[in-house]
Amino acid sequence: MDEKTKYELEFPITSSPQLLYQYISTPSGLSEWFADNVNSRGEFFTFIWNDTEEKARLSSKKSGEKVKFRWIDDSNNDSEYYFELRILVDEITKDVSLMVVDFAEDDDMAESKQLWENQVSDLKHVLGSV
Repeated sequence: MDEKTKYELEFPITSSPQLLYQYISTPSGLSEWFADNVNSRGEFFTFIWNDTEEKARLSSKKSGEKVKFRWIDDSNNDSEYYFELRILVDEITKDVSLMVVDFAEDDDMAESKQLWENQVSDLKHVLGSV
């Protein structure tokens, strides 16, 4: 597997942190914007897009603030790659934004960022934050 590069994207979102957290931390919330379907069994999540399935483990979460999913490889072991969704609230303005941390191969970086922009656009639509 080629080396992947870590990147971060920040998206302003008009939503309460509590509501946004439901959409980034639960299978039902994630299936409304992130994947076609999301199933979970304990800390293990299966993300389904068309006929593709990817498995990840919820490796950490802080209620109302962030979730981190570590991708599972074909041998059911944690891979070194993960994606993290963090809710940021500006202390002064109370503006809310979603910070996405992910990895992509250099050749796929632009496409990967575009995919996140499309998915977060779907999330904003679901939240009524357009």
